[in-house]
Amino acid sequence: MKKSFFLLLSILMTVGIAQAQEEGSKLAKQAGRALTSYNMDPNGNAGKLEEAKTKIDQALQQADVQANAAAWISKGEIYNTILQRDMAKRMFSPTAPLTGDNDALEAFNAFQKGYDLTTKKYEKSDATKGIGEVQGHLINIGVTKYEAAQYEKAFLSFEAALKSHALLQTEKQKSVLDDPEQYENQIYITALAAQLAKRNADAEKYYTDLYKTGNAKAPIYEGLYNIKLENKDEAGAEKVLLEGRQKFPQDPGLLFAEINVYLQKGKLEELISRLKQAIDQEPTNVSLYVTLGSVYDNLYQREMQAKNETKATEYFTEAKKNYEQAQQVDPKNADACYSLGALFYNKAAIRTQELNALPQDDFSSATMKKFEKIQKEVMSLFDEALPYFKKAEGLNPNDLNTLIALSEIFARKDDLETAGAIKKRMEIVKEGGKNTDSFFKQ
Repeated sequence: MKKSFFLLLSILMTVGIAQAQEEGSKLAKQAGRALTSYNMDPNGNAGKLEEAKTKIDQALQQADVQANAAAWISKGEIYNTILQRDMAKRMFSPTAPLTGDNDALEAFNAFQKGYDLTTKKYEKSDATKGIGEVQGHLINIGVTKYEAAQYEKAFLSFEAALKSHALLQTEKQKSVLDDPEQYENQIYITALAAQLAKRNADAEKYYTDLYKTGNAKAPIYEGLYNIKLENKDEAGAEKVLLEGRQKFPQDPGLLFAEINVYLQKGKLEELISRLKQAIDQEPTNVSLYVTLGSVYDNLYQREMQAKNETKATEYFTEAKKNYEQAQQVDPKNADACYSLGALFYNKAAIRTQELNALPQDDFSSATMKKFEKIQKEVMSLFDEALPYFKKAEGLNPNDLNTLIALSEIFARKDDLETAGAIKKRMEIVKEGGKNTDSFFKQ
């Protein structure tokens, strides 16, 4: 009895598998017939296209059908036909939605699978023809995905367009990417989409392909530099950036990349010429003036520490000039206002250090005179800083650094009421709150 039971179970399983295989094969054939019916009369047999899609998708879930090149080519033809129907609708209504998320990619993948599986010449020809038909749509849908910031989907579509080009070239068929410039542009946008999708390995591969041609344009150098930097390949990144800057000395993207490198490394002297070049190219970019002012400000403080007052004064003047130019470009730029205030405030702080260094127990006339002189200079510098800090607070009432500076200045001026009011506003910010309005109205 036991043996008979297992024998019967085995027979039933075999029959079930055979029926499933037969069902899958039947579904694939039915899908093909439904597509033929639709093509014969698209208006009268509109429903046949959806029937074809449903049946081919079901058929390709079966293992034996998955190894069938004809079934994959049939899927490609069905999805390609759906896409062509949708595109035809867009001729009359440009905003008409597409049926699938990316039927061009579905069709391409199916055609490629059929191409790889088949050994029959006519099937290979059908798959190649289908890929040629869908190639342009891969690019167009990729652009749509890119513009919608769906970078992963854009990359997959763009990459499929490149793969289709390689296959069409192998088969000596026409490709929309036959023009070398168009082909290089497609590689670039594919690399860029990969970079934005955080597919760094893919991005580096495609950027490198263009870089190795020897005639890569500036955006290629910039893209490859950024990817190598993200991949922690600092030496490789700097090599690419140096080459790019030598080839394209006027390119703003590479120039700003170099500026960032020098900022990170604290190469202040080298920054000056680069920032001046950037200002020449973008004279209304207020952040460039503020950054250049900050470079001179840092150089001023360095020279003051070294007791080189002549050079320090030169740098101070340059810092002030650039901060003022930033204000001219944008009078409501809070960073420029704060930076001007901080320039005088920090100078006062340096003089305060000199004041504190005076002997505390020396009450001689000479020492007291020196004390009063420096004290007067400190308060004068605070007075020069104050209007800029007031304006900065008026533009941004929640900047902690501005509030700290204002509180300190008013405390030194013995205006304890104002200093206390500002301190309360400081505490609000420190606790994560926001001041709803400015203390110093504009």
